[in-house]
Order: sequence, then C-alpha cells, then structure tokens
Amino acid sequence: MRDKIYFNNLLDFYEALLTDKQRNICDLYYRHDLSLQEIAENEGISRAAIHDTIKRSSEEMLNYENKLHLFDNNERRNDLYDQMINIADEDMLYLIKKCLEIDKGG
Repeated sequence: MRDKIYFNNLLDFYEALLTDKQRNICDLYYRHDLSLQEIAENEGISRAAIHDTIKRSSEEMLNYENKLHLFDNNERRNDLYDQMINIADEDMLYLIKKCLEIDKGG
C-alpha cells in the first residue's frame, strides 16, 4: 500500500514525461486503485501487458525522481513551510500561504 501511495505522488510530478498509454494505465492503477485484471479488461489487453507497463512506468518515474528530486524537494519544502507557519507573524503567514499556492500550481 505504501508503494502505491508513493508512486501516486510520483505520478503527480512525472506523468507528463510518460507516454499517453503509460499515463492512462498508471492513472487507473495508482489513482483509481483498479486491479491489473480490471485494467486489462477495460483496455482490451493482457494482464501481463498491464503489469509490464506499470513496472516500466514505475521504474521510469523512480529514475526521474533519482535525477530531479522533485517529489523529495517538495516534501522537504512543505516541512519547512510547516515550521515557518508555527513561528510566523501575520505578514509572514500571508507570504508563506502565497508560496504554498504557487507550489500547488495556483
């Protein structure tokens, strides 16, 4: 279960770097929690092909994370924001919230 959550998070950062097929299958597997068999039936391909696609996609996302560290840096940055929020005055809280909005794509 922990791996699925981790890869779901990696998918948030690296899905644009996957092929359309990989992105779709990973979305169904990690975000919608469909089984390999359910995905295979929906996509009209074998369970083994789904397994291979998820395995390859997961390896690619791990390689991206090992090189770019986008997820890890985001986690570390969020921890620092939490620490700053605990000691910040109102003006600083406003700026921290603006930074968080930017980090979340807003």
